Amino acid sequence: MRYKLLILLLFISGAAMAQKPDSTYVFAERDGKVLSLDVYYPEAGAPTTLDGKAKPTILYVFGGGFITGRRNDPYIIPWVKHILADGYTFVSIDYRLGLKGEKLDFGLFGIAESAKKVKRAVDMGVEDVFSAVRFIADNSEALGIDPDNIVISGSSAGAMISLSSELETCSPTERTAILPEGFRFKGVMSFAGAIMSDSGMPKYLSEPAPQLLFHGDADEAVTYKKLAFGKLGYYGSSSLVSDIFIKNGYVYNICRYPGHNHDIAAAMEATWPEQKRFLEANVILGQRRIVDASITDPSIPVWKSITLDYIYKR
Repeated sequence: MRYKLLILLLFISGAAMAQKPDSTYVFAERDGKVLSLDVYYPEAGAPTTLDGKAKPTILYVFGGGFITGRRNDPYIIPWVKHILADGYTFVSIDYRLGLKGEKLDFGLFGIAESAKKVKRAVDMGVEDVFSAVRFIADNSEALGIDPDNIVISGSSAGAMISLSSELETCSPTERTAILPEGFRFKGVMSFAGAIMSDSGMPKYLSEPAPQLLFHGDADEAVTYKKLAFGKLGYYGSSSLVSDIFIKNGYVYNICRYPGHNHDIAAAMEATWPEQKRFLEANVILGQRRIVDASITDPSIPVWKSITLDYIYKR
């Protein structure tokens, strides 16, 4: 698939900067797949607290259209180095690629069925995220990770899984039964994500954690706004803010990138300053800080348009 070529280019560009995790663990086995997680600890001497409060662990869910990608893709390493240098622990996890081998049709007569397949892939990813959280909670002392101080973050497909994972912790489903009692994420960081719902507009039964949303307003792969087909809907960053967060008084930061498409899914390193401010102010210090910014940043390259047909063309 063409999307694999894009991931390969990112792989090559980051290969020289590869960094090994401090430890790797198997956290689940499902559908014949062994799922592992990598743990990276802060640099020696890096500050791990702010105003006496512990910095959270960043739990990362990779992107790749639910068909490709790896927890240790080298292109994320420059971003990871910023995280570790600033005193945060970083955990990157596997999940099952729910669309691998599936035939998708995003034309008029196939889009509804394809959307259902995407929803199933998201649900599988959420289930795997929750298994990773359970593993971390059960082994928190050995890992040195506080399960009550985790920020979930994801890119593209991983951002969709991350946003849905937070939604389900607020509006419990059968998948949340595996989580420790009362578990909640401390924050969410989404790079070009959306929520896929089969029950209409997403509803949070309790207030979600602060969310940081990065999105290009011309994204054709993961919608920036929303697409709805009856109760089946695809709610992007702009829709989540305008239709849910603002109306309910939830805490959010959204960084909108005019003219950018799906390139923002890979802009983790370039947007580190915004992430750092969000983590410090909103997550660690608990400030109800709201940000709605339109950003023009020449350092973030604009990719050639990436559509769903481009990603899944065979």
